[in-house]
Amino acid sequence: MKNKTKALVILSPGFPANETDSTCIPPQQVFVKALNDVDPALQIIVLTFQYPFFSSEYYWHGIKVISFGNRFNSRIIRRFTGLRVWFTLLAIYNDYHIVGLLSFWLGKCAYLGSLFARKKKLKHFTWLLGQDAKIGNKYFTKAKPTGDSLIALSDFLVREFHKNYGIRPAHIIPVGIDTNMFGNKTFDRDIDIIGAGNLIPLKQYDVFLEVISEMKKMFPSIKAVLCGDGPERSRLKEKAAMLSLEENITFAGRLAHTQVLALMQRSKIFLHTSDYEGFGAVCVEALYAGNQVVSFVRPMDGDITNWHIAHDQAHMITLLKHLLSTNQQMYQAVLPFPVQENAKAMLQIFNQNEGVTSPVVPAMALREKDAVAG
Repeated sequence: MKNKTKALVILSPGFPANETDSTCIPPQQVFVKALNDVDPALQIIVLTFQYPFFSSEYYWHGIKVISFGNRFNSRIIRRFTGLRVWFTLLAIYNDYHIVGLLSFWLGKCAYLGSLFARKKKLKHFTWLLGQDAKIGNKYFTKAKPTGDSLIALSDFLVREFHKNYGIRPAHIIPVGIDTNMFGNKTFDRDIDIIGAGNLIPLKQYDVFLEVISEMKKMFPSIKAVLCGDGPERSRLKEKAAMLSLEENITFAGRLAHTQVLALMQRSKIFLHTSDYEGFGAVCVEALYAGNQVVSFVRPMDGDITNWHIAHDQAHMITLLKHLLSTNQQMYQAVLPFPVQENAKAMLQIFNQNEGVTSPVVPAMALREKDAVAG
């Protein structure tokens, strides 16, 4: 045991296929790199179940990744994947001193991770990241999590999970961003309102278009950009045409992560119309890009600088009108939760004594020195 390298095993449904794959779970990418940075002596091993769609062992920024993906997602293949993961965990257990297992989302990863951890008497935590806290998650009864084994991404998810399952997650680790991805170049703020995300019903981009249409009455030349792709794209473009917004909104499509950040740095306001969100990393990125953020969902109980919560669509329009009418000379970069502190907090949870269940939330940091001129 003394000669074995310490390892933290992360189980995830997906992980980047290579170092240029910027669109696969960007917040988790940033977090895993931060874990590696804050404790280089700890071997991080990622087991990814579904994506990329190939089976291989490779290294990503020096981190070992073992992929079990396959383009054919039949029930037989999924069961076979579970067996392959189990035997891989056994091999890792024999080769390393496993300090614990961390599962992204309460899903199949958490189910297998909890089974293996109980079998080998290891620590296992599940990071609740969004829709897995909704009612009807079949893996709740399979994984049998306790409050102490659950880490929520936000105060919102703590309440949501407790409401739906009667268990209160004992820990909170919020979303973080990689500030190195933001260039130092100063941009003209030529985009009034930007949105970014998958074009799916949950994100309520109908509301986004309706809000822009209403704002156009007061700001006829308003310029909006919507980044992302998905099944709703054609219908949303048709609705934009019906609302006569062809000259006001650009559908940017699916972009590389760095391209989205660059557009944020040209924007004044980030508008997030989703009716459910664990803790949108895009909102935190927008804050650091100097945007005012307006959303329906409040992720944390405490206020976050430059993040405005709308009670309904009418209130959202009121907030946007006020923000666009304010002549801002400086666009302040706000960093609510530095990812390095999030990584340290996660390692603290794994290193804590048994029975300690205090939530861990890094302090908010306002980076005034990083403010960028508009």
